[in-house]
Amino acid sequence: MISRLNLFDFSRKVNYKTEILAGLTVAMTMIPESLSFAILAGLSPLTGLYAAFLMGLITAVLGGRPGMVSGGAGATVVVLIALMQSNGVEYVFAAVALAGVIQLLVGIFRLAKFIRLVPQPVMYGFVNGLAVIIFMAQIEQFKVVTASGTSWLSGTALWIMLGLVVLTIAIVVVVPKFTKAVPASLVAIIVVFLIVLGFGIDTKTVKDIASISGGFPPFHIPKVPFSFDVLKIIFPYSLVMAGVGLVESLLTLNVVDEITETKGNGNREALAQGTANVVNGFFTGMGGCAMIAQSFVNLSAGSRARLSGIVAAITILLIILFGAPLIELVPMAALTGVMIMVAIGTFEWISLRIVNKMPRHDIAVGILVAVITVWLHNLALAVLVGVIISALVFAWESAKRIRARKYVDSNGVKYYEIFGPLFFGSVTAFNEKFDLNNDPEEVVIDFKESRVADMSAIEALNKLTERYHKAGKKLHLRYLSKDCRTLLQNAASVIDVNIIEDPKYTVAGDR
Repeated sequence: MISRLNLFDFSRKVNYKTEILAGLTVAMTMIPESLSFAILAGLSPLTGLYAAFLMGLITAVLGGRPGMVSGGAGATVVVLIALMQSNGVEYVFAAVALAGVIQLLVGIFRLAKFIRLVPQPVMYGFVNGLAVIIFMAQIEQFKVVTASGTSWLSGTALWIMLGLVVLTIAIVVVVPKFTKAVPASLVAIIVVFLIVLGFGIDTKTVKDIASISGGFPPFHIPKVPFSFDVLKIIFPYSLVMAGVGLVESLLTLNVVDEITETKGNGNREALAQGTANVVNGFFTGMGGCAMIAQSFVNLSAGSRARLSGIVAAITILLIILFGAPLIELVPMAALTGVMIMVAIGTFEWISLRIVNKMPRHDIAVGILVAVITVWLHNLALAVLVGVIISALVFAWESAKRIRARKYVDSNGVKYYEIFGPLFFGSVTAFNEKFDLNNDPEEVVIDFKESRVADMSAIEALNKLTERYHKAGKKLHLRYLSKDCRTLLQNAASVIDVNIIEDPKYTVAGDR
């Protein structure tokens, strides 16, 4: 068990000092984000810290790869905003637990491999949309609750808030130029906190939003009716949260794989994420997924094992138990500045630099995904729409590439050499290649550089065979790959074609 977790496996070289320091650094960067994301969703900041602790600990121990960090991430929290506003926090906890069950099923049935179906333009749109949502949410911090609702800050309060936010951003930008030993966001929060405390500046703090004083996450069964009506309410949110969480986590896993030049386990990560979210639902956490920024912080600090994630989670728990009075005094301006920089860092600026070099349909997909993400706050739907459109574009482009080279041999037999896949999208273009009236009595279709891909292709061959048969001519197929022959044999009850016995060849798609 110890060896499997790679935590205290003494046969493997692990720098425990590096792991512990990396864990402490990660904890300090996770706290402001967890607080801000919880506040963004209208939840108690404590639910964000509980999520950071529970997600971080469980995924560090059970996850698909060492070095990756999970917590109360904005990608999943954004999904729950509408549910929180319409039904309250108990429904949120129930939805988080159900999302965990869905993720467990993905891991059990080994479906994590389908992450490879998400194209790069979709990811650009997804990440950019998320960045815009995070940024726009910070604008809400410039409002205050009044008897008649909410209103914008004005006068001195507004200028103080703006000044502190600008100071926070400046510190986050400048500090890395001098040292990277301490997270710049942590330095910014501490400096702004000391300035506000030292000069007695009157500004909004975390305590004005909600108290974060608490103990160990309590076991709590969500207080919702156990009925089909409730399931209908929470299931869409759970499904979206599970999808977004897995997309974010598995993509983060792939990035960490590239950085560390090792291989993670996507299905195991899905199981860990699911377990963590189920526990969150029953221990008053807001749930979450892998956090790209914190994973980068962890790796840049030298971590390559699971210990850093465990240290980070335990550090957050200790802060909840003993450090709440201090954290409640943190100015909201500092957290707002940090989150603005998170939004700026999340945005894929490279997508703007290469926009004139990308195909037009990829640009359209990226923009559409970003718009859906920002407009509907539904990241899973945005990714699904992007994947579907990308698949349709690919099918269309592939359909246009089918070609036929024609010639007649010395025996008067006409050959059609097909290039490109024969599938539902290319059937029409395929049928237009044949000249039934002027063809000789014997015709051969050569599939050496093609393949029969689906039922639409089989039906096209069947109809073509019938047309030649009615015209008193013979149609033969040759050079079919092994999988194409199997496909035709399985459809023998609905198709009757002549396959020339020939040597075993493979087509381009099989190499």
